[in-house]
Parts: sequence; structure tokens; C-alpha cells
Amino acid sequence: MKISLVIPCRNEKGHIREFLDSLHAQDLDPGWDVEILVADGMSNDGTRDVLLQYAQTAPHVRLIDNAGCIVSTGLNAAIAAATGDVIVRLDAHTTYARDYVRECVRVLQHTGADNVGGPWVAEGRGRVGRAIAAAFQSRFCSGGGKAHDPHYEGEVDTVYLGCWARTTFDRAGLFDPNLVRNQDDEFNFRLLRMGGRVWQSPRIKSTYTPRASIRALFWQHLQYGFWKVAVIRKHRALASWRHLVPALFVSSIVISLLLIAVMAVLGLNTAATVIATMLAGELLLYAVVCLACMAPLARSLEPVALLLLPLVFAAYHVAYGLGFLAGTFQPILGSRAVAPGRFFTALTR
Repeated sequence: MKISLVIPCRNEKGHIREFLDSLHAQDLDPGWDVEILVADGMSNDGTRDVLLQYAQTAPHVRLIDNAGCIVSTGLNAAIAAATGDVIVRLDAHTTYARDYVRECVRVLQHTGADNVGGPWVAEGRGRVGRAIAAAFQSRFCSGGGKAHDPHYEGEVDTVYLGCWARTTFDRAGLFDPNLVRNQDDEFNFRLLRMGGRVWQSPRIKSTYTPRASIRALFWQHLQYGFWKVAVIRKHRALASWRHLVPALFVSSIVISLLLIAVMAVLGLNTAATVIATMLAGELLLYAVVCLACMAPLARSLEPVALLLLPLVFAAYHVAYGLGFLAGTFQPILGSRAVAPGRFFTALTR
């Protein structure tokens, strides 16, 4: 069996060599022929030089140009160049168990699914990173998505990274090159609508390194919310109703503040007070839920990281909601007014 490992990357000079070294430590079955294809998004930090040097001593590692720079175009370029029967996607900001590739292939063969992967487990660095990782695993933060459950095994609507038989792309096509974010969700949604199956198994183990600052987290999820609308618009359907909840939460706050301002200008103070009371009640309820979700993490997080959790929860939800609303109103207000490149198309990692 020949297996192609495809890795989209950009500006990873600091640890791309260490990442590639870790792939060589994978525990593979005898007789497997493995190729590693790194699709570089035109890095400008020296990553390409490192990759070219590495490939000189490891001929099974190939550098693929990703002129589009984003993940979807990088994946497409690597898959087009791949010669394997099975294609496994990897990410440079993830640490993998030694049997990661082997378990991907075994689960793919055992389940007969069109795409398989493991749970999306975060492991942060530093106090802020650990708070972000803890929130990432919370059902309150993820809306109960099974992809964040490290113990779940079964069919899911989307899965972290992915492993496919090459023939899956012959049937379903490649990743949407117009999507800066959410290309995985869109591809899996497309598979499911074709009658395919997406499977998650805790046997496939990896840990993801999330953003290390609340600002970077906010920017990331602003983009996630914006591009989720593009997926919904493309398929004219929702993969899950949980994607609407942050947008509804943010909408209620914005609308309430606007109504309070209008009522105050019109002199309708009683109405303004009622609306303000309702908004305060909503925010109080949100704060209570945040505190309740903090309680199970009290023993696993240091005090500073624990105290950051409400702010991290809010960053996840508000950023995603704002991005979703911007994506929703983009056709009405025009792309220049709603989608300046540095907010929704800038490459953050």
C-alpha cells in the first residue's frame, strides 16, 4: 500500500524541521510506501529553504508550491501531486501519536467510511493558551460538537484533519479553493450530502496547539464565522443548528443596544428600561453559565488561567457571531464594506 501524507503550511520555519522529524518516528506497518508532500503557501520566513534542504536528504519528502497560499489550495495541490492509495492530512501545529497514520488507515479500512479522523484535542502553551485549550474542549464553547469529545466514536458531521481513500476525491472533487476557512467542514458536508460517511475514532490520537493569545483567537474565529456563511450559502443548507447560536446571541445584544438608544432619543424611558433589564438578564445568564462551566476545570487549571476562562468563552462566541453576521450581510452591503482583507482573508498562521 502506498500512503501520501499531505501537509499545507506557511511560515513555519521555527518548527517545520522538528515536525518532519516527528513523521519519521511514525510506527508504520511493514511494506507500506510513504511519501510526504508539503504544500508551502509561498512562505517568506525561510520555511522554503528549510524544506528544500530537508528534501535533499529525504527524497520521499517533496515541496509543492501553493500559489494560492491558503489551506484549501495547498491541500488541492498536494492531493493532485500525490500517488498514494490512501491520503492522510496532517497539520504542522499538531502533535501526533506514534501510531497516528497506522490507526487512520486501519479505521478507514474497518469502517468503510469516506473520511476518518480523531477527536480535535487542544493542548495550550502558557496560561492564556491553556485557558483557550480548556475552553476549546468545553461543550459550552463548542456547542456540543462531537469533534471536541475525546472519547466519542461513531459518525460525525465533520472531523479533525482527515484520512481518505484516493477514490473519494475522484467522486467528491477537491477542496473549495474559494474558502479561506471552513474548507474541511464544506468538504465533509459535501460528502454527507452525496451519501458518504464521516467517522471519528478515539484510536486516532493527536493534540492541536491553539492560538496563544485572546486577540489571535478572536481574529481566527471571526474568520471562521464569516466563512461558515459561505459554506451555508453554497449548499443552501445548515450542517448543524449550533452554528447559528453565536450569531443569535450577538444579534440580541446589538439589537437591544440599538433599541435602548432609539427609545432614549424618543423619550420612551420606560421602554428603554425594560429592554435594558432584559439585556442585563441575558448577560447575567451568560455569566452564570460561564461560571458553571468553569467549575469542573478548577482543579486542572492554575488560578490565572481559570479566571481568564469567561473572557476566552466570550472571545469564541462573540467573534464567531460577529463573523457570521458580517458574512450574512456581505451581499447587501458589498464586499468592500464588510470584508476588508485584513479581517477575513488575512492568513494568520
